[in-house]
Amino acid sequence: MGKTRTKIFTSDDVSRIESEYRLLRDNLYRCDKPGDDELIDKAFRFANEAHRDMYRNSGEPYIIHPINVARIVNQEMGLGSRSIAAALLHDVVEDTGVQLDEITKEFGPKIASLIDGLTKISGTYNKETHSLQAENFRKMLMTLSDDIRVILVKIADRLHNMRTLDSMPEHKRMKVAGETVYLYAPLAHRLGLFAIKTELEDLSFKFRHPRIYDEIARKVKMDEKKNLALINRFSLPIIEELNENNIIFDISGRFKSIYSIWKKMQSKNIPFEEVYDLLAVRIVFEPGPEMSERAQCWQIYSLITDIYTPKPDRLRDWVSRPKSNGYEALHLTVMGPEGRWVEVQIRSQRMDDIAERGFAAHWKYKGDTSVSENELDKWLKHIREMLANPMSDPLAFLDEFKMSLFSSEIMVFTPKGLLVNLPKGASALDFAYEIHTSIGNKAIGAKVNYKLSPLSTTLQSGDQVEIITSNIAKPEKEWLEYAHTAKAKTAIKDALKDESTDRIRKGMEMLETRLSELGVQPNSEIIKKLLDYYELLNKDELYSRIGLGLINLDELRKVLRKTPEGSLAKYWKLAIGGVTRKSSGVKESPPVPGTIDKSHPYLLRENIDNTGNSYIIAGCCNPIPGDEVIGYVDHSNSIIVHKPKCPAAVKLMSSEGNRIIPVRWTIHKLASFLARIRIDGIDRIALINEVTNVISTELNVNIRNINVSVYDGIFEGTIDLYVHHTSDLNNLILQLSNVKGIASVRRVEEFVE
Repeated sequence: MGKTRTKIFTSDDVSRIESEYRLLRDNLYRCDKPGDDELIDKAFRFANEAHRDMYRNSGEPYIIHPINVARIVNQEMGLGSRSIAAALLHDVVEDTGVQLDEITKEFGPKIASLIDGLTKISGTYNKETHSLQAENFRKMLMTLSDDIRVILVKIADRLHNMRTLDSMPEHKRMKVAGETVYLYAPLAHRLGLFAIKTELEDLSFKFRHPRIYDEIARKVKMDEKKNLALINRFSLPIIEELNENNIIFDISGRFKSIYSIWKKMQSKNIPFEEVYDLLAVRIVFEPGPEMSERAQCWQIYSLITDIYTPKPDRLRDWVSRPKSNGYEALHLTVMGPEGRWVEVQIRSQRMDDIAERGFAAHWKYKGDTSVSENELDKWLKHIREMLANPMSDPLAFLDEFKMSLFSSEIMVFTPKGLLVNLPKGASALDFAYEIHTSIGNKAIGAKVNYKLSPLSTTLQSGDQVEIITSNIAKPEKEWLEYAHTAKAKTAIKDALKDESTDRIRKGMEMLETRLSELGVQPNSEIIKKLLDYYELLNKDELYSRIGLGLINLDELRKVLRKTPEGSLAKYWKLAIGGVTRKSSGVKESPPVPGTIDKSHPYLLRENIDNTGNSYIIAGCCNPIPGDEVIGYVDHSNSIIVHKPKCPAAVKLMSSEGNRIIPVRWTIHKLASFLARIRIDGIDRIALINEVTNVISTELNVNIRNINVSVYDGIFEGTIDLYVHHTSDLNNLILQLSNVKGIASVRRVEEFVE
């Protein structure tokens, strides 16, 4: 977030700082060890002095931000005094004249290490990647090898920045919001910070889609009183039943988050009114001595289903097998009053603590022998393995890490019945590497549910898998196409690299031996002649082919004597071509052009060819005038227009946020944009004729393509047409909805032409 040092703190500023710090000090959680208070006070005094007279863009003293981050770290995550101190100090090295050595001297190496992990990269960075965001994120993640508290403080820092994002310019809001939903919210979820993950998603959604957010928030507010009354009616018989069974509990109601409501509307293609599972009730109980937590969860489940009818396909048992982020609970959905479905979450006090505070609470219960090592520990181990051998390209690393934040998982079994968690879409090859790297490297096939299957087979939850190995097997490049997990991909790349290195070394030794037999010393001229003759681009390729036996060294004498006409020119052509090939994967990227003022929206005009900067409508999401849009300045200075919710746009915001610009449509009367609608309903004679008549004759819209299918009297299809604005499209959808037999008409948001 922006910061300036333009004036001296006023007395009101000083009072505000003291008041904010008291809120932190008076409500400390789990900070009762000797020296905790002294450490926190010392860190505050040091940070307050370092940030003296500094203000944020919002106009408040800058030190208030670290204080609020410290409050999140302690009161919402449950971390202790060292983490609070790190949160208070997290910006002093980056934004003030304080050096890391000074932090080490004052607070010791541990806190200094946390601050170092939280400090962004400054100065130069790998210009081939052109993603300072990705470099920063990778540096922060490297601290996972030492101390995960760095990540937790960073998530707290991001949460407070999102809570105060209104003060930032629009293009920066889009960058931060995109990065948040792409990386930080999934990371918070993986670390078990459910409440923080939900808030990050909602805040990101608010800034990326303000109109849709406000509309859903308004509808939720309108239904609030009615829903609260419904939850009270629903809860009363449950409360009576739990009290009769002498269960100590707390019951509370909650509503689905705005972001999750929107996701459900998108995935199901339904309006707000048809999102049925808006309501949820949470029961948190104190476990009694007479039975285990798991047994008590099922006891409460039984009591509830005696009162209300459950929906069989909505039972979620995370008590028998917790989620990978440590989450434990029993979820069921039952039919409540007024025909409304209500979700009920059942947790013990320990389960609730872990669900709300995530990683910190997980470690709090670590000493409890009844709590075994959960999947969170295994995930952290995987991330540390990935970080131990990071890729050179931060963007590739970012993709690998993002893939490891999977929320959908499958559970598969070994032949002996051991359970293995994998991401949804994982292959038998991923399973092999999950068991052990050596098994993956020697795999030749698999038996999935006792049936012989290729390594590329996509596994399903509940599959039992046996890997078939061979001592002569080795990883192949094609394996990377169906390896999904970071562990498998890293192991395959390492094996291929080792094999290539061995092959090159073997080929070099073979060539030197053969040349020695001919009485010739290897030199650059000989290598050039060989490269020219075999039409190769570099020495490594030559040695590799010799090592593979693709080049016969018995004809070496003939090759060395041969001097074909134009060979030197041919060699240089090959060499130059080789440079082009090598560099083609990395595009040189000029900075964002100065002609574009990112502080003001770039206007998308009719005469797109005469504005100095052309713009391109992204084919992945096909926005049309009237849609919410953002711009991305690509490497050729063209502006690519995306919808903010487009997955490609979210990824760009998170990795190349400096190239995101605000854009606005102007009135489009001449230009037409391709859109697609989906229609379905009950078939009848002349229905299609009537539909096309409404589109072409009454509304004067050009149709590009119609694709309709009819089965058992039900028809469904898509129509591609050209429109000027979303208002035209909405009017068209409204008119078609009135045609007899049409059940639904909706826009297809994303399609490939």
